[in-house]
Amino acid sequence: MVYEFKLPDLGEGVQEGEIVRWLVGLGDEVRCDQPLVEVMTDKVTTELPSPVDGVVSRLGGGLGDVVPVGAVLIEIDTVAKTSANPAATTAAASRPAVAPVAAPARSQTTEERVQAVPAVRRLARELGVTIAELHGSGPGGRVVAQDVRAAVGQGGNGNGDREARAKTVRRIPLRGKRRVIAEHLLESHRNTAPCTLVEEADFSELVRLRERVRPMAEKTGVSITYLPFILAALSMALREHPTLNATADAESGDLLVHEEQHIGIAVHTDEGLVVPVIRNVENKNLLELAREIDRLSRAAREDRLSRDEVTGGTFSLTSMGLLGGVLGTPMLHTPQVAVLGVHRISARAVVREGVVVPRQMANLSLTLDHRYLDGYVAAKFVQTLVGYLEDPAVMLFWLSELRGG
Repeated sequence: MVYEFKLPDLGEGVQEGEIVRWLVGLGDEVRCDQPLVEVMTDKVTTELPSPVDGVVSRLGGGLGDVVPVGAVLIEIDTVAKTSANPAATTAAASRPAVAPVAAPARSQTTEERVQAVPAVRRLARELGVTIAELHGSGPGGRVVAQDVRAAVGQGGNGNGDREARAKTVRRIPLRGKRRVIAEHLLESHRNTAPCTLVEEADFSELVRLRERVRPMAEKTGVSITYLPFILAALSMALREHPTLNATADAESGDLLVHEEQHIGIAVHTDEGLVVPVIRNVENKNLLELAREIDRLSRAAREDRLSRDEVTGGTFSLTSMGLLGGVLGTPMLHTPQVAVLGVHRISARAVVREGVVVPRQMANLSLTLDHRYLDGYVAAKFVQTLVGYLEDPAVMLFWLSELRGG
């Protein structure tokens, strides 16, 4: 009896998934709840477990294939038992009525023993690098993305690299997270009316405040950056201008204003930007925000984010940090209607009371969906935000009052 395991409905409008990695091969005996395949949806990468015991008789796609919900991912012969009859493996794999699809078998134990996160393994496959032959430079000998790219730059060890040298062109397939990011960006471009407002802010007082509190935060095990302060100021500004903490209803076209602030933070990974969501920012203090930023950033870079951690955002923040440049126009993370970009903080000569003085300045760029928000609303919001950033003592006072001390 053959059991057809189909791509399940993973919720929240997911219609398809990309096969990232097969965790079993043809002829393998599997047990109920054993992971079968790693699938990436438009939100997260997840392992799908087997619902039955049996022997793998067919794989329903190759690496990089995008399959719709309801499509057969794998067929499992629930009658054959390889442990009782070793010949069953050969029989299952060679059954003429089933057309197998080539995929990495579970027997490739050498490569599986290599320490590397899924994102690095995918990068190695795309660049034609055999990850088992690399010496990892990461903690504990872990192979990191830099090791994979270095192998390609030094001549590589796979067919993909040899082909690149022969043609002087290297083809990088648009798949995985990069494909999902591309689809989201196109959706945002097609379905919104973006408009960007730019303002500068004086971060001098905030820079001094951070230097004062950083040693105290480190004693609690928290490395505090500028982001928790910016998130706190953003939370205060959204409280006064709630229509920016909103999403668009795609079916009705209505604007949905949210009382709870679930703010997404853009995190750079080897495969592009990921936007995990910090829940209920309006209820968190600075240390809680710092811990959550650190936790989600680590999970994003290690490809460990759950679906709940990347969905349900009501506003987004992208901080370019030291590489932030002078100006940029962040793109909307639909269905959200506003996103804030914070650029590099650097010393500039500015005029204060008729005197030129050095101040720590940075540009803020607010992109909004002009279908729902006008420039006047955006300007008032940014003025409020800048006020909190430039006078963080006032922000912390009201933050303490609102958070209950």
